[in-house]
Amino acid sequence: MVFPSLAAAYAALFAGLYAALSFWVVAGRFKYRKLHGDDGGQGDFGRRVRAHANFIEYAPLILILVLLYEASGGPRGVVHALLGPLFAARLAHPFGMLAPANSPRQYACRGLGTLVTFIVLLAAALLLWLRVA
Repeated sequence: MVFPSLAAAYAALFAGLYAALSFWVVAGRFKYRKLHGDDGGQGDFGRRVRAHANFIEYAPLILILVLLYEASGGPRGVVHALLGPLFAARLAHPFGMLAPANSPRQYACRGLGTLVTFIVLLAAALLLWLRVA
């Protein structure tokens, strides 16, 4: 077993992004005076909460898959190919969440961010399965 140093470095980057999303939600709690819950997803604050929640719903599982892939001897180039686009996708997604409905920015940031996330999730799962099967 190899220590997954590259995936670990990416995990640190993802932790920084998660912290930024968390601070963004906390700032929204003060701005909109929402100490509990959200606004039902109807406004800016609800979109902040969903962007934060969406990140935590996908990023940890994908990181675990890629960490295990690298630890099992998977090539570092593949780790970069999975986590680089995933980081860009997760970074773009919140900008798409705040974009006007059906706008080019919504499709480019949110839509593409979601698509890349799903592709990386499935690719990481398949690559890990093929590696250990």
